[in-house]
Amino acid sequence: MAAQRSSTAWQWTIAIVSPLCGIGIVHRLPRLPEGWEWATGAWTFLLCVALALRWRRWWLWAVAALVLGFLWCAFRAQLRMDDLLQPALEGTTIPVRGVVDALPQRVMGMGGTEGWRFEFRVIQDRPAASAASAASATSGTSPASPASPASPASSGSATSPGAATSTPSPPRLPPRVLLSCYAMPSPPQVGELWSLQVKWRRPRGLMNPHGGDSALWMLSQNIPAIGTCASKGQQREAAGTTTSVDAWRQRFRDTLRQHVTDPRGAGVLAALSLGDQGAVSPADWALYRDTGVAHLLSVSGMHVTMFAWMAGGLAGWCWRRSARLCLRWPAPRAALWIGTAAAWTYALFSGWGVPAQRTFGLLLILAVLQQCRVAWPWSMSLAVAALGVTLADPWALTQPGYWLSFGAVALLMSSGGLTSIHDTAKGWRSALLAQVRAQWVITVGLAPLTLLLFQQLSIVGMVANAVAIPLVSYVITPLALLGIGWSPLWELGSWCVSGLNLWLEWLDRASWAVWFLPWAPFWAQALGLLGGLVLAQPWTWTLRLAGLGLCLPLLWPVVHRPPDGTFELRLPDVGQGSAVLVRTHRHTLTFDSGPAWGLEADAGDRVLLPLLRGLGERRIDLLMVSHADQDHAGGSERLLKGVAVTHRLGAVPEGRPCERGQQWTWDGVQFDVLWPPPGLAGDLKRNASSCVLRVAAGGRRLLLTGDIEAAQEARLVEGEGLEGLASDVLVVPHHGSRTSSTAAFVTATAPAVAAVQSGYLNRFGHPRQDVVARYQQAGAALVNTATCGAWTWRSDRSDIPPYEACERTRRKRYWHGSG
Repeated sequence: MAAQRSSTAWQWTIAIVSPLCGIGIVHRLPRLPEGWEWATGAWTFLLCVALALRWRRWWLWAVAALVLGFLWCAFRAQLRMDDLLQPALEGTTIPVRGVVDALPQRVMGMGGTEGWRFEFRVIQDRPAASAASAASATSGTSPASPASPASPASSGSATSPGAATSTPSPPRLPPRVLLSCYAMPSPPQVGELWSLQVKWRRPRGLMNPHGGDSALWMLSQNIPAIGTCASKGQQREAAGTTTSVDAWRQRFRDTLRQHVTDPRGAGVLAALSLGDQGAVSPADWALYRDTGVAHLLSVSGMHVTMFAWMAGGLAGWCWRRSARLCLRWPAPRAALWIGTAAAWTYALFSGWGVPAQRTFGLLLILAVLQQCRVAWPWSMSLAVAALGVTLADPWALTQPGYWLSFGAVALLMSSGGLTSIHDTAKGWRSALLAQVRAQWVITVGLAPLTLLLFQQLSIVGMVANAVAIPLVSYVITPLALLGIGWSPLWELGSWCVSGLNLWLEWLDRASWAVWFLPWAPFWAQALGLLGGLVLAQPWTWTLRLAGLGLCLPLLWPVVHRPPDGTFELRLPDVGQGSAVLVRTHRHTLTFDSGPAWGLEADAGDRVLLPLLRGLGERRIDLLMVSHADQDHAGGSERLLKGVAVTHRLGAVPEGRPCERGQQWTWDGVQFDVLWPPPGLAGDLKRNASSCVLRVAAGGRRLLLTGDIEAAQEARLVEGEGLEGLASDVLVVPHHGSRTSSTAAFVTATAPAVAAVQSGYLNRFGHPRQDVVARYQQAGAALVNTATCGAWTWRSDRSDIPPYEACERTRRKRYWHGSG
């Protein structure tokens, strides 16, 4: 009978999880369903329901649930895609009025300019004529109809007095936009009404192998557009309401910053009490991630559960003091529901993140089951919580926190860890051992998943968490919450944060503190996840060692490199800038390091280091920076700190200058520096001094040109001739600027592929249309990282169509649109 009940429980668990599979399928689609596909899905669902009612097979209900989850997610996705900014409005500046709709985050721009990033709810109440005329004045065209003919008045033709004049309709703007505004007259507050001049763009981000997807993140946050405020026209029209949750959060955050002198401590306290993760600096997040404690420094299930336990315990104690209340409702039931309500309040006040949602869902389910005196298996309780969170937010399934949060609870439930933690009858020693075992289960069981999500694993994580878990859970978090009522407690909490940071920084100094692993194939990832699950279970050591064996292909994947006599070119997507990776059989060259995007962000840290680590590169044999412009050299400092560099050439600290005549051979691949001439690098302007490198192997050639301009191109054509410059792949000079790519140079190089590294809708207009036409007339296929994403080319596989090697082609999803 027990075996039959267990089998039935797992069948129902699979049926409950099935809609999640349907939702996951939608998130893998390159486009959303069309009309006939909607009809097919609906008929499939109805057929499965009819057969399930007829034959009473649980798996038919599971299939019906899967199809229903697919249809539900596709419907929600279509609604969000319909809200996206119209492509015709990209790059236009339109005056808008609206309300600050979420907690503003302080940001630092280039040169240390202070600004704010916040979500803005648009109010379209301007007259149609004024909105359209303002858009036309700022963009140069009518946003509603860019190619519309001139009006009769503008063409000089007469208009009869009785003729009706049509007013152009205003552009349809998205309901919400994520704004970046600098030099605002006053810091924005939640609920305030502002008038702003906004330059609009569709959600988009860099696209690199195994990298993040900003467009997906913005879709999951229901942000259909992004914008930048013009420096003029910023006007605060009205104060905001003081009764909303976000207004309370911002008021407490401002108070916290006033009372806490240490900004690092204030950031952690704001993250733990208000869920304001943006208050923690990127450098501190990197420290917490590398030491394996990042899960503690945001509102997690542990914090919500602790808050519910404290509130429920206090409520139960007070309830028992009143005989009248106990007669109306038993104290245990009152404590149960008051604790659940407290969990909901804390989760809502802290930003309603996925871990908080999951924890509240579980607490609510357990409270309902206990109220009804029903005992569900842990698998069903967890599945219902996951289903509730995902149906409310189908994009939660795409967030790493979702998998880490539910994975940790599933491991504890399946291994009996939760029961041991809450069993206090055996004394404090047993409780302490249970806590240590639970931490071991989570660390080991989630290690493969952490590697898949972040390509790194903290070796010092167990030691760091031994101090961080009790300190954050039982000291810092309570002080952060209680400080809302009595602010001096915040300063005490800040001192504790400082002590924790000192401990973590000491651990992070070890060279082996973090383990970075190359990308593994799908089959190795699946085996690794299964191995982590086996290792975390309370089974025999023989089975656990078998689980460790399953993890080996994930922990030591095969690193693929080009064979001898060939080379691989990788052009990462770094926006408006340049960074190139050239790999031979045993050597790696990095040409340029990409742009810097601010004081704490650059392409070296965000793009090149993850790419190198994912490829299994432990060092750079040569870092060559063409010239000192920030869009070519901005990531050098982080790159030098993050990976060992054997040799340096060009505009890199402690590097030798580039000079024509420098050459070397790696693994049968020839490298030649063609520019600048010896002794002239210091006398030339920045762009004119750019290093030019030719790479050749097996009859294939690559030419890297930096930002050389027409004069340097002419000198190269004169010195090298058609034979010396002819290339299979040319990285177009100066991102396709009009000052470069002369007709003579294009003819001399005659590339099969002309590759451009530029930013999407960049302010320089790179690549210029006349330059693009020049390369196309020469028979070159043009590849632009702005629309292609990262691009890969192999000298021994040059017959692959260029656009099939684009990262945006390989990872095409419905939210990427047509670009």
